[in-house]
Amino acid sequence: MITTEIKEALIHLVGTENYDDSKVSKLVYSYDATPQYQSMPAAVVAPRNKEEVAEIVKLCNTHYIPIIPRGSGTNLCAGTCPTEGGIVLLFKHFNSILEIDEENLTVTVEPGVITLDMIKAVEAKGLFYPPDPSSMKISTIGGNINENSGGLRGLKYGVTRDYVLALEVVLPSGEIIHTGGKLAKDVAGYDLTRLFVGAEGTLGIVTQATLKLVPMPAFKMTMLALYHDLESAANSVSKIIANKIIPTTLEFLDQATLKVVEEYAQIGLPTDVSAVLLIEQDGPMEVVQEDMKKLASICQQEQAVSVNVAESEEEADSLRTARRSALSAMARLKPTTILEDATVPRSEIAKMVVSINEIADKYEVNICTFGHAGDGNLHPTCLTDARDEEEIKRVEKAFEDIFIRAVELGGTITGEHGVGMMKAPYLHLKLGDAGINAMQAIKQSLDPNNIMNPAKIFAKDTRKRVVVTK
Repeated sequence: MITTEIKEALIHLVGTENYDDSKVSKLVYSYDATPQYQSMPAAVVAPRNKEEVAEIVKLCNTHYIPIIPRGSGTNLCAGTCPTEGGIVLLFKHFNSILEIDEENLTVTVEPGVITLDMIKAVEAKGLFYPPDPSSMKISTIGGNINENSGGLRGLKYGVTRDYVLALEVVLPSGEIIHTGGKLAKDVAGYDLTRLFVGAEGTLGIVTQATLKLVPMPAFKMTMLALYHDLESAANSVSKIIANKIIPTTLEFLDQATLKVVEEYAQIGLPTDVSAVLLIEQDGPMEVVQEDMKKLASICQQEQAVSVNVAESEEEADSLRTARRSALSAMARLKPTTILEDATVPRSEIAKMVVSINEIADKYEVNICTFGHAGDGNLHPTCLTDARDEEEIKRVEKAFEDIFIRAVELGGTITGEHGVGMMKAPYLHLKLGDAGINAMQAIKQSLDPNNIMNPAKIFAKDTRKRVVVTK
């Protein structure tokens, strides 16, 4: 609860213009991109610098007031929903690219910088920041770090965690620490940088980050392979990796997704096939051209009915844009769109795709499947209506079965969306009680008053205790 005294203290810290407890503002920040959850904060506070963040945290820690750090709210796990009330900490003033260091190949930014803005800024210098979440036009670097965001290029280049070299973090005590640095090697103590990446704001507040850059690839090509059955497409993915070819992008879309995306984007995507693979490779021209020949041959061996290479960068970009728009396209069709992610070893992609379809039929729900097939990360997406309680129950059971099946195949309940509230009831499937207890011990040590984004990651109750056979 925010008393008049606490409100006045917060206003004194950040200024009247950066404190808002109006009904409209609280409503705006009561939810994120996750459709099932909404909860009103007590206030929205926008600090202007790290010192103000530290003082806000000290005040909240003293009075047991929850803090929810928030970027653009594009996450899909209810990770920034203020479930326990408290204050939403908004980083609209932390929007500067502080340095592009061409000698050390790094960029230092504040957490409120839009991902695509930073990518364009470093590309103007001939450098490359590979992580490319589909939300990059509006998501922030701070949000990417909190959720350890992935993207289409994750197969070859990795995810956000692989590019975070250093962090400035305000701890729940209000102390400010610096982790890592512009270093190729650093084994001085625990790897605190990696601890905070993907912690979903439950351990501290990132106020600055130094990220690794790489040279811009010299050349790239994009290919579209069409299939009359899902299994052939999935088998192509496994065979490509088995042949030791690592494309930049290896994306999968089923027919249901194709139809929705083509209706939305209208770029000439085929809708009379069961699945497509969107494949991209970058690097030296000779290597890329040779790889694309091998990739085309593998796809044809696995019964692809057509393999076409984009004839221009404009055509290639339209294909990438269409893939990134899958969620937006689906969201137009039903009141509620639930986009989930489950990851399995690459060799198990075919089995997982078949299982998703069987589970959808079992519970009589509409599930479209697309995702980063090359790294085993699939996005089963259900088009439904949250007002239909009976259908929502079937949807929840279907996703539970999908998560169970993913773990059975040696996978995990989330590859890039995070745990938040959405996946918290299923975390035991992956970690077991001992694993969850170890995480809770870290949380308790750093945040004994549980003010940092409470009710995320750790569920009060699990929906179903099951034994997973691996």
